[in-house]
Amino acid sequence: METSNKRSVKVGLFVFIGILVFVVGILTIGSMKKVFSSTITIKTIFEDVNGLKPGNNIWYSGVKIGTVKTIRFLENSKVEVMLNIEEKSQEFIRKNAKAKVSTDGLIGNKIIVLYGGTQKVPSIEDGDELVVEKMESTEEMLAVLSENNKNLLGITSAFKTISKNILAGKGTVGMLLNDERLYNDLDQTLGAMKKASVNAQALTASLADYTAKLTQKGGLANDFATDTVIMKDLRGSIARLNETVSSANVMVNNLKTASAELNSNKTSPLGVLLHDEATAANLKGTLKNLESSTEKLDENMQALRSNFLFRRYFKKKAKEEEKQPAKEEVKEQVNQ
Repeated sequence: METSNKRSVKVGLFVFIGILVFVVGILTIGSMKKVFSSTITIKTIFEDVNGLKPGNNIWYSGVKIGTVKTIRFLENSKVEVMLNIEEKSQEFIRKNAKAKVSTDGLIGNKIIVLYGGTQKVPSIEDGDELVVEKMESTEEMLAVLSENNKNLLGITSAFKTISKNILAGKGTVGMLLNDERLYNDLDQTLGAMKKASVNAQALTASLADYTAKLTQKGGLANDFATDTVIMKDLRGSIARLNETVSSANVMVNNLKTASAELNSNKTSPLGVLLHDEATAANLKGTLKNLESSTEKLDENMQALRSNFLFRRYFKKKAKEEEKQPAKEEVKEQVNQ
């Protein structure tokens, strides 16, 4: 009897422990799956859920807020996903929030991530539908990766061909790498350009120095630029020069007019002198007569000087002319 009682106690103890473990497991799993929490149900419609299953977790800002309730097909190959969201998280999720299918880790289970939303928009309510962001599937990413690999292979082949042509000395780059003469010419050209650059720098420095000297105070350029008196005098001189030029133009025009009148009016005195040959001949004869008369007058004056009647007069006049300079010297000394 004692042995039978001991066995019953052991069996009862094991059964109790098993029931306790079962209850704790159910409570733990329920807590993980949010089974015993108050929830609301919202829906989203995807074109492709990428292996999403009922029971997968829902995350918002890195926090688990619910689980996937059901998944069912709609028309046009659409998939409706019902989401159970905890009521305590409801106030933080806005009606304009978005949903997308993601992965828990690099190769983990599929999850739904809620994100976005603005504070001005009300919080979600039971039965609301969230907008879905279209995500590229694994097949699409693999297809893009495959296309990129093909493009990369083509680029690699092209580079291989280019490098082969360069090594063979084809093209400009190949000639530069393989033709020593062309390289030397290029090196000389670069040297000449370097010298030209140095000369240009020296010329620029000289021009800068010259400009500084021109703008130095007291210089001609600085006076022209800053001294208003010089500019005023210069403007006055230019104005007077313009007046002189205008007067000269008037005088030239007058000369042209007078010349034209002399050429056209042959009856005036100057016109007769210029155009009448007989008058010119008479004028020449008159001048010759005047010269001859002057010579004869000189001879007569010389004869009068030799005449005894006028000799005394001319001697007296000569003495007065000799005394005249002496009187002027005395007057100058007195004045001093």
